[in-house]
Amino acid sequence: MTFLNDLFQYQFFTNAFLAALLTSLACGIIGTYIVTKRIVFISGGITHASFGGIGIGYFAGISPIMGAAIFSVLSALGIEYFSRKGDIREDSMIAILWSFGMAVGIIFIFITPGYAPNLMSYLFGNILTVTFSDIILLLAINFCILLFFVLLFKPILYIAFDESYAKTRNLPVRTIKYLLMSLIALTIVFSIKVMGIILIISLLTIPQTTANIFLKSYKKIMVLSVLIGFVGSSAGIIISYYINIPSGASIIFCLVIIFMFFRLSKQLLSRRKPV
Repeated sequence: MTFLNDLFQYQFFTNAFLAALLTSLACGIIGTYIVTKRIVFISGGITHASFGGIGIGYFAGISPIMGAAIFSVLSALGIEYFSRKGDIREDSMIAILWSFGMAVGIIFIFITPGYAPNLMSYLFGNILTVTFSDIILLLAINFCILLFFVLLFKPILYIAFDESYAKTRNLPVRTIKYLLMSLIALTIVFSIKVMGIILIISLLTIPQTTANIFLKSYKKIMVLSVLIGFVGSSAGIIISYYINIPSGASIIFCLVIIFMFFRLSKQLLSRRKPV
């Protein structure tokens, strides 16, 4: 364990592990709802739409993350609104906002005076560049998510599995769904530094799918998803640091390896069961 003690002497490495923990917590909770509700494609649309906010943020001279947060929340609410109205097919609306966000981002970055910014950290992430202010934002979104799920866990559970039943219980389904979409958008945006726009969807789906191999309880899947996300992220950080590869890709590689291990273990256990 000496090598870990040596690494934690660096502030950027401590920040990276804190970011891994907080991102795993937020994505583990929100991702369980996404996978259960089967709205992975929606979260992918929000993720890519956030690029529009990054471009506007650069052009306006404000924080790109704040620009992405506003743009993503508006996109998430727009997807929910139009899908509820039923005038436009949900998948079509997602594709429109997905492409619109990317187009807006490219346009505003192109017309921004001076040199074009380096977008690699936003597209693919670099957890080793996480700052103290990024940690504060992750703490804030984690607090909001935990508070929201603690206060409204049962209604969220009903909506995730059977929205029609939730409506028969006279629950404020529409309001809760709008709030959940906003939390999904903010979780995605504040995790961009960790995984990037292109790769963040993996942290919202792979740990949850992995946990679901052995578990069926919503609460247990949520807890195991957080643990899997943190273990995969931590291993990815160490590997990326020592062999000098992109941290986002390294984290996903580790998460997929964990998934394959769980899947193989499930198959082996199934074969050993007596007929």
